[in-house]
Formats: sequence, C-alpha cells, structure tokens
Amino acid sequence: MHLDSDFDSDMECNEGSSNININHNSSAAGSSKEFLTLNENEEEDETVKAIIRSKELHRTHPPTITLDDFIVDICFHPQNDMIAVANILGDVLLFNYTNEETKLVSSMELHLKACRDIEFDHDGKKLFSTAKDLCIMITDMETEKLIRLYENAHEQPVYTMSILGENTFGTGDDNGVVKLWDLRQRGNTPIFSIKQMEDYVSAMITNSDNKYLVCASGDGSLTTFNMTAKKLHIQSEEYEEELLCLGLFKSETKILAASSKGKLYVFNWGEFGLHSDEFPSLTKKALNCLIPITENIVITGGEDGILRATNLFPHHHLGIVGQHNFSIEALDVNSDGTLIASSSHNDDIKFWNVEYLETLNTSERRKGGKQKQMIHNLPSSKVNNASDFFADL
Repeated sequence: MHLDSDFDSDMECNEGSSNININHNSSAAGSSKEFLTLNENEEEDETVKAIIRSKELHRTHPPTITLDDFIVDICFHPQNDMIAVANILGDVLLFNYTNEETKLVSSMELHLKACRDIEFDHDGKKLFSTAKDLCIMITDMETEKLIRLYENAHEQPVYTMSILGENTFGTGDDNGVVKLWDLRQRGNTPIFSIKQMEDYVSAMITNSDNKYLVCASGDGSLTTFNMTAKKLHIQSEEYEEELLCLGLFKSETKILAASSKGKLYVFNWGEFGLHSDEFPSLTKKALNCLIPITENIVITGGEDGILRATNLFPHHHLGIVGQHNFSIEALDVNSDGTLIASSSHNDDIKFWNVEYLETLNTSERRKGGKQKQMIHNLPSSKVNNASDFFADL
C-alpha cells in the first residue's frame, strides 16, 4: 500500500529534524544516540503501521486483483462474494473477495484457446464459457466438473453469449452468426441459427418477456430476432460506427447502445429500427462496455481507461467513477448493485463501491462546461477534485 505523498514528505522532514537534534547533542554518548534513533525508528514504524491499519479498516471495496495473463472477461457470482475471471489462455479463475482481501480459490483449465465470454446461470450453480477454440462449455460450480460440451458450436469463434432463460442461451460469433440453444435438446444442434450481420456480434440482450433477442454488431447495425417464431424481426440501418454494448433501462422500456465513437443511442423497446435519442460523446473514444446501475444511471467503461456515470433521462454526465491506466475491456456489477468490477489492458481488476449512486441527487448538474464535466470525480474515484480540496482549507 502506498501512503499519501504529503505523509511521506512529513516523515522525511521529521527524520531530518530528528537527526539534527541528535547530532546537536554531540556530548551525548554513542550508545545514547543509538538508543534514541532506535526508539524514533520504532515509533515511526508503528505510526506507519497504524495508518495502514486505519486505511484497511475503512476500505469500502476489495483490493485490486493483478494477473500475469491478459484478462478477457469477468463475471460476479449471483449469490456468493465471488468473481470469475476468464483469461487469454482459456482458463477461468475464481476469486473470493471481502473488503480486506481477494483470494484465489480455484483455477479451471477449460479451453484450449482464449476464453471469450463467461456467464453464470441465474442461481450460480453452472458456469457457461465460450472460447476461440469454437467450444461452449458448461461447468458444475460445486464439483468444477464439465457437465456439457458443445464442440465446434460455430464455424467461427463465439464473440458473445447471453443466458436467456432457465434452459436457453444464445451465442453470436465473429462472422455475424447467431444461434439459440436449448439445454433440454441432445447433441450439438442449435434450435435456431441465422446469419444476418456482416461483422462480429458484439452484444446480445433480451427482456423478461423473452420474445425478442436484440443484437449489436461491428457492422453498425442493431438486429432483432423473434425467438418465439425463430426468425428475423427487424434490422436497423447501419450506423457509421461499431455498436459495442447494450443495456436495458426504464423498466425494460429503453435499450442503450454504446458505440466505437463514444456515442450513446437510445432505442424504445419494440421500435428497434431507429434510435429515439442520441447522446453525444465526451471524448469521441470507444465505449467498450456498460452496466445499468439504476433504472436511470449507466456506468460506461472506455478506451481512455475512465469509468463514467451518466444520468440518462434527462441526460447529463454525473462524473468519474474510477480510473485505469489502460483501456477498460470488461465491466460487471454484483447482485445487490453496490459493487462494480472493471478490468483493463493492464491485466488488473479493480473494484468500486457505487452504493452512493442510489441516493445521489441526479437533478443537480455540475457547474461549468464540458471540460469540468469530464474531470469531475465521484466518491468512488481515487482522485480528489481540486474544488473539494480547497473547500476544506
């Protein structure tokens, strides 16, 4: 743990003044000098330890996880304080977490190539995983044994996956093919397969009715399938940028799609052909992932390494939730919505306590223009706002 720079400076000044005082008493015996220095060092060590202990006691989120291998996806367990991490080697690592520590409890070598997506089922008893090896695997979480294997499930690697119901899930691959699967069916044959998009399927989402499956694509289209009728429902016009991630808001009446140019498009549920609203980008950099926190607040993770919270209706930016040194690639929220985790190209996973967003006054806009909005830090951020600092003086 790194101490604050101000504290380090104070320690250096104290050490310097102590040495001056001791040297000034040149008539004292050498053994007395050593005794004084020893006592001072012990006191300083105890002070440092006390500050560290104090910081640890007031920690509101788990410490950072740093791995040796590239992190592809993360997923919170729906019931336990556990997070699953998929890496580029095809492994899935399981970590238990508290506010004091993150502990590796299991490492499962599942796939032969890079793991692409991992999802728990609704009760966390099964883990679904897909990889570049064209396989879909379902693992029993209690025994950590493989209970279902779909070999060569797609002709191209699966890019994304979505658990749709108790027995059904969907997958989309690098070539724009979407498939629906039913666990009650034997063999490796999907119950529905269609190619309608010209590029990779980046995200898939449905609502509680489970009638329409909405897919975003690298070709810039939003494509919707009628799962009941097993056919294409509607495809939007292609946008001038890739659509990268999706989220549901306003009691599942609104879909939010984020793009490679940092824009946010809002679609009304049932009106999938054209967006109803568009929110401009702050940075014009890609928004790789998003997560709904409330019915009206979204957190996005971007190519600039910044997690931002945005109020959707009415639209305005709330501030920075947290920061990474490199592009953020994966984002998830725990079951009670108080904790989010994000991973970046720095092979790290950071946790952020966002409980305050439930009671945040979202109607109060930040004073100032776009630049001030871009750099305003919320309580979870590790960076203080200059105005907040000077307000305490």
